[in-house]
Amino acid sequence: MAQKDIVVVGAGFAGVYATKHLAKHFKKDSNVKITLIDKHSYFTYMTELHEIAANRVDATAIQYDLQRLFCRRKNVKLVTDTVKSINRTDKKVVTEHGSFDYDYVILGIGSQPNDFGTPGVKEHGFTLGSWEQAVALKEHIEKSVRAGAIETDPDKRKALLSFVVVGSGFTGTETIGEMRDWRDQLAKDNKLDPTEIKFTLMEMAPTIMNMLDRRDADKAERYMTKRGIKIMKNTGVVGVHEDHVDLKDGSTFPTCTLIWTAGVKATDQAANFGLEQGRAGRIKVNKYTQSEDPNIFVVGDVSLLDEDGSGKGQPQIVQGAEETAQAAVSNIINTEDGKPLVEFKPNYSGFMVSLGSQYGVANLMGKIHLSNFWAILMKHLVNILYFIQVYSAYYLFQYCMHEFFRTRHNRNLFRGHISRQGNVLWTVPARIFLGMMWLVDIWPKIQGKGSWFLPKLRLPFAWLKPATTSGASAAGSGGGGATATSAASGASGAASTTATANPTMFSLSYDYGHDPQMVFSKMPHWFQAVTQVFVPNQQTAFFMQKFMTIIEIFIGVCLVLGLFTWVMSAASAAMVVVFSLSGMFYWVNMWIFFVAIACMNGSGRAFGLDKWVVPYLQRVFGKWRYGTPKALYGSDVMK
Repeated sequence: MAQKDIVVVGAGFAGVYATKHLAKHFKKDSNVKITLIDKHSYFTYMTELHEIAANRVDATAIQYDLQRLFCRRKNVKLVTDTVKSINRTDKKVVTEHGSFDYDYVILGIGSQPNDFGTPGVKEHGFTLGSWEQAVALKEHIEKSVRAGAIETDPDKRKALLSFVVVGSGFTGTETIGEMRDWRDQLAKDNKLDPTEIKFTLMEMAPTIMNMLDRRDADKAERYMTKRGIKIMKNTGVVGVHEDHVDLKDGSTFPTCTLIWTAGVKATDQAANFGLEQGRAGRIKVNKYTQSEDPNIFVVGDVSLLDEDGSGKGQPQIVQGAEETAQAAVSNIINTEDGKPLVEFKPNYSGFMVSLGSQYGVANLMGKIHLSNFWAILMKHLVNILYFIQVYSAYYLFQYCMHEFFRTRHNRNLFRGHISRQGNVLWTVPARIFLGMMWLVDIWPKIQGKGSWFLPKLRLPFAWLKPATTSGASAAGSGGGGATATSAASGASGAASTTATANPTMFSLSYDYGHDPQMVFSKMPHWFQAVTQVFVPNQQTAFFMQKFMTIIEIFIGVCLVLGLFTWVMSAASAAMVVVFSLSGMFYWVNMWIFFVAIACMNGSGRAFGLDKWVVPYLQRVFGKWRYGTPKALYGSDVMK
């Protein structure tokens, strides 16, 4: 079979999706070569640009390195370059620095903001069509608020502290909602009254958020109004200046920051390929996502399937990008297999819009209406689903970390309650104490007649009889039990003199003169069945006694030194559960479980070896797994 070359142009939602699925399908076919070309070495999660612009997450949080996405796909070649044209005669994709042969092309070059030629937008306005633009907007907002805070001229101060968003689509409403979330922190950092910072949403139509059901849009409008966002409908912007904008009715509005989100069009690059274009420069495709050249498939925002002749085409949303990409992938595979082509049939499951980190509205399948927490949760689940669809567990994890655990100033779905921005220094004493508990508890087990390394059975399990366990050994196996005599009697079921004189009692702290109550007086039947599988006889029991003793020593030493703290703390919590179910653990020692959970917060990086070991391991194993991320891929000059 002759080699087949598939070139994917554009590493956006559609391009990454298509490349991942093609690579998986052809992973055992050495004759198929897939090349992914993009002007950046990373994939930008475009729907979250507003989070960068409004400083919710780090600037790099929505950049996903292509090598980390495709490191295990050996049939994918990554190229960082700009595609200039497609030579359809010689079947070559021509880039700024070279060319690539193709049998099939998937063109997913995306869209860009459309200012409709409004004067001054390019010179004085801001758009959100790229990562660079989001970063520039964030820096401008910070600069404007700083300048406004010390400006004494009332008119200039008002313009500097007034922020205008034009367009109430997905991008506009999500941007202004996120900026409103940022307002109080901006005011605090610059010693301002928060109410001085104003936000205005301008929309030319008589209603806002027209991509939504009116019920959901009205709910969102009420929320924005309640939060002090001014909404101006039937308002057209006809000119943008450095410190004000001109409105269609002849009036002006003072602002030094206009963010234009009133429409998108195909990227200017789309005109370079000699393919028929339609409304807003989008490339026309048939029902199979093919352009006029059947070997060139067009996907995502740049494609236009104009079935009804209106010129409107399918919505330019992530779900549309995925579905067009899936149709293109299926048709390339079917062409190679000699099967009929499949039609692209849009099937949109719903729309979700966030108005900040903690409130949103959603409409699922036209029937289910969500708002507040549930709408935002659904939006996160949809984003997580995309990483599952492109088989990237690494970036799924990173997404969750950035959105839930590394956000700033309580700006996440859970209002900051799970954010990991606190100082882990204060759990260091708990970590060291927990480690010392293991080491002190293990001391009787490694020396003298009570040593668990002697050929003497210590585990008080009925099926291992005859079991001659001592009180000391039973106490040791409980991970720091308080009274040795009661431990033995609780584990074996025998009544001791101490237990008779001083009956056991439930307590969360030791009460002098009483024996602490065990969590389980005897092992649950289901856990006994499991334990018997792993410890079926005395020979295995002797081995497990020695093995568990060594494990406890290792856990204690690591916790004291702050080494592998997360794993060792998790192991501590797990062993409390095992000891409890084994009938060898007291309620008064249940603190171990909760301290272990608390120490999983990374306390080993404060006065611990994890400060050096964990970053080292991340570098070593990250390079082994993903290689070394680069700013450019596919260039021999850069190797």
